[in-house]
Amino acid sequence: MAGTVDGFPSVPHVNGGTSGLRTPAPTTAPARGERTQLNKLYDLFMLAMSMLDGRPAEEILQLAMDEVPRYGDCRPEGCYLNRNGRFQLEATPSPEALGARAPRELPGAVEQFSALAGKDGPVRFREGGWGWAAGLRCAGGLLGYLVVSAPKPPPDDTRFLLYALTQPTAAALYNADFRRRDREYARQLFQAVEEREAANERLTALVTELERQRVVHDVLGRVGAADEGEAGIARAVHELTGLATCVEDRFGNVLARAGPGPGEPEGKPDPLLREQVLQDAMRALAPVRHQGRLIGLARHHGDVLGTIELIDPAACAGAAEAFVLEHACTTLTLELAHRRDLAEVELRLSRWLVDDLLTGADEGGTYARADAIGHDLRGPHYVVVVQWDGTTADDRFMNAVGRAAQGLGLRSLLARRSETAVLVVQGEPSDTGLYDAVTAELGSKHGAVGIGSPCGTTSDIPLSFDRAVRALNVRRQSQPRHGTTTYQELGLYRILAQGSDSEDVDVFLREWLGPLLDYDDEHGTDLVLSLTQYFDHGGNYDETARALAVHRSTLRYRLRRIREVGGRRLDDVDSRFNLQVATRIWKVSGPSSRTGK
Repeated sequence: MAGTVDGFPSVPHVNGGTSGLRTPAPTTAPARGERTQLNKLYDLFMLAMSMLDGRPAEEILQLAMDEVPRYGDCRPEGCYLNRNGRFQLEATPSPEALGARAPRELPGAVEQFSALAGKDGPVRFREGGWGWAAGLRCAGGLLGYLVVSAPKPPPDDTRFLLYALTQPTAAALYNADFRRRDREYARQLFQAVEEREAANERLTALVTELERQRVVHDVLGRVGAADEGEAGIARAVHELTGLATCVEDRFGNVLARAGPGPGEPEGKPDPLLREQVLQDAMRALAPVRHQGRLIGLARHHGDVLGTIELIDPAACAGAAEAFVLEHACTTLTLELAHRRDLAEVELRLSRWLVDDLLTGADEGGTYARADAIGHDLRGPHYVVVVQWDGTTADDRFMNAVGRAAQGLGLRSLLARRSETAVLVVQGEPSDTGLYDAVTAELGSKHGAVGIGSPCGTTSDIPLSFDRAVRALNVRRQSQPRHGTTTYQELGLYRILAQGSDSEDVDVFLREWLGPLLDYDDEHGTDLVLSLTQYFDHGGNYDETARALAVHRSTLRYRLRRIREVGGRRLDDVDSRFNLQVATRIWKVSGPSSRTGK
C-alpha cells in the first residue's frame, strides 16, 4: 500500500519513493474537467518531446517554469540543482511566468532542502502562502528541485500535473547533462588526438634532428680520428652545409678552403677590424654574421685559436648550419690546441737543446735529443742570430722568427739569448732570405741578422754562435745598419775580431786613437764615432754629416779637432790607413774600448 499525504494516497515514484501528490478518484465517464486534464497531459507530453530534442539545461528549466502557470494559480519560484551535495539556484522564472506579482524569497533554501532528505515536500516563503519543492529525479538520483508557489494548496489534479512535469524535466536534464558530458568527452578525445598528432610531429622532428646531429657528429668525428687537419674540417663543413667554407687562424691567415667561393683576398684583413669581429663573436657566444659570412670561433680557455667561416652572402644559413659550424669549431679547437701544445713542447725542448749546444753539450746526447723532436743534427749547420730595434725577444718576436724560417723551408732549432733569437739551421741559409721574411712578419725593416761559420759537428756550434754575434754587431755598427751579414763577409773584421783580446791590438788602438778616446771620455764628445762614420762613408762630407745628424760645418770642425787632438793628418796615406784600421778595431771590440780603458 502506498502512503498518504494530507490524508490522500500518494503516487508511487518510479524509484520507490513517493511524490506526495494525491491521485484523483476514477470516474465512469470523463467529464468536461477531465477532458481539460487530458488536454493538459497531452500538452505536457508535447513539452516533454520538446525538452528531449537536445536543448541545453538552462532552456529546459525555463520551459518547465513557463509551463507551471498553466496549472491554475501555481507560479514558479526557481529551479535549484544539486551541485556536489549543495543546492544552487540555476534558473529563475521569466516575467511572463511570474505574471503581475514579484518573485517570492525562499530563506534558508539549502537548509530547507536538506530537511526534505531527498523527498518532495513543502517549503516556506518569507511572504507566506503555499510552497512546494517538486523533486527532479532520474535514474542517476535527485538532480534538484522545482519550487512552485500558490496562494493556497492547489487541487489534486494540479499537483499531479506538477509531478508529471518534473519527470520529463528531470529526464531532459539528465539527457542534456549526458550530452554535455558526451560533447566534453568528444572534445577531450579530439583534443587528445590533436595533441597526440602534435606530439608525433614533434617526436618525428626530434628524431630527424637527432639523426642529422648524429650525422654531423659522425662526419666530424671521422675527420678528427683520421687527423685530416684544417683541410678535412673545411671539406666536412662544406659537405654538411653545402656552403663554401674557409678556415683561418686568429690573425686572418687562411689555413684551408672548401667549396666554390671567392678567392683568397689580397693581404691580411685589417687587424683592428679582425679583432673587433672576434670580440663580437666572443660576447655573442654563437656564430656571428660579418660581411656575407657566418663566423664561428675555435677558442680554448678564453683564447681564440682560429675561425671557421661559411661564405653566405644571401644569409640563407639557419639553425642547422649554425649547429654544424659550432661543432666544427669544437673539432677545430681540439686540432689547433693539440697542435699548439705540441709546438710549445717542441719549442721548449728546442730551446733547451739550443742552450746546451751553445755551451758545448755532449755530442752523442744532443743527437738523440734532436732526433726526439724531429731534427737531424748530422751534417752541416749554421748558427743564425736575429735582433730587431725596439723589439724584445718575447713570444711574439720568437714566433715571427720561427714562422719566417718555416716559410723559407729552413729546418732549424730556435731559442732566445738575451734580446736575440738564435737559430741552429740545417744547411746554409740564404744571405738575405731570413731578414726579408722577418721584415714581412714584423712589418719593420729595422733589424739585423748575423750568420756564423759552418759547423761540421755539434762541437763547432759554440764557435759559430760567437762568429754570428760578431757578424751581427758589425752589421749593427755599419752603414746601413739593417740587413744581413755573414761571418765570411767580415774580411778584415774577422782578423780584428779574433785579435780583439790581443795585447798588441790594444797597443795599436791606443797608439792611434788613444788621445781621441781620452778626449771623448773627458769632454763627452764623439770624435772617434765621427771619424769612424767619416771612413765608413768614404770621406764624403754630406753623407757623413747626415749619418751623424749634424751640419756640414760641424763635421769640418770635428775633423779639425780630430787632427789637433790626435796629432794625425787625414791626407797622409799611411796615417789614413792606420786610423781607419783603428776605428774598425774600436767598432768591433765593443763598448768597453770606447773609453780607451
